[in-house]
Amino acid sequence: MKTILYLFLIIAFLGGGASAEAQQQARIPKIGWLGPGSAALSTNRELVEQELRTLGYVEGKNILIEYRNADNKFDRLPALADELVRLKVDVLVTPSTPAALAAKSATKTVPIVFIGIADPVTAGLVDSLSRPGGNITGLTEIPEVLAGKRLELLKETIPKLSSVAVLWNPRNPGNAQQWKESQLPARELGLQLHSMEVSSADKFETAFKEAAKARSGALAVAQDSLANSNLKQIADLAIKNRLPAIYTRGNFVDNGGLMSYGADQVERYRRAAYYIDRILKGAKPADLPVEQPMRFELVMNLKTAKTLGLTIPPIVLMRVTRVVK
Repeated sequence: MKTILYLFLIIAFLGGGASAEAQQQARIPKIGWLGPGSAALSTNRELVEQELRTLGYVEGKNILIEYRNADNKFDRLPALADELVRLKVDVLVTPSTPAALAAKSATKTVPIVFIGIADPVTAGLVDSLSRPGGNITGLTEIPEVLAGKRLELLKETIPKLSSVAVLWNPRNPGNAQQWKESQLPARELGLQLHSMEVSSADKFETAFKEAAKARSGALAVAQDSLANSNLKQIADLAIKNRLPAIYTRGNFVDNGGLMSYGADQVERYRRAAYYIDRILKGAKPADLPVEQPMRFELVMNLKTAKTLGLTIPPIVLMRVTRVVK
């Protein structure tokens, strides 16, 4: 009888230990990544993962990550956001305005961290940068503030420049602001602006032909998810139409674009891991101010400059932080 009782206690103890272990595993925090593009474009995502490892998070051990990508089909984002919410993720991470808006529509309770959003206030994501409110916060890139600086860099690169085409998406509220903020600097620089309004990928080629007919001498591309998802096509069309172009991010330059000026992307994505860490440790998004960039980069593709027959002035080359050859 005692033997049976001992066996019963041992089984109960082992069962209780297994139950406790299962509960421990169930408490592993889960991150949901909602991307607008292809899973193959994972460089920025890897930066976040790398910084999370630096902070002590090991995927599969003390953190789980669920990835969902829309493959540039933005209409899929709401369903993917809903799917991640149903998986009971602890944090939703979104690297674009459309993805952030889909995430915000999907949940009012799951914390959301956005990365690289142009103007989160205008987009309706947060109440203000200092007091986001609700369940969402993250990192902005203030491209509208830098719109004039990009025009200035184009003028310094091409001193005789008199007209610039601005590629922007009228469906993106942040792009409308970037277009607006370009007006005064253009007048001060003696530049005439041509509006290239593109809201779908099938209209890029026509827009470039119209810019050429308008005799635009260069191109400035607004920061937008549609443009980011079609960066190679845009860079190729700019070269095809002999338009020296300036972009908001260095990955355009890596894919053949002439130059870019904007927030340091490595810093932005690594800082996102800090927000994730704070939230997993109990911080509320409403108490975490939206962070603006502190470091900026000027990237130049010298091969593209040669293709376009441009000689980059020394005053511009001196400020280049990264060269693509």
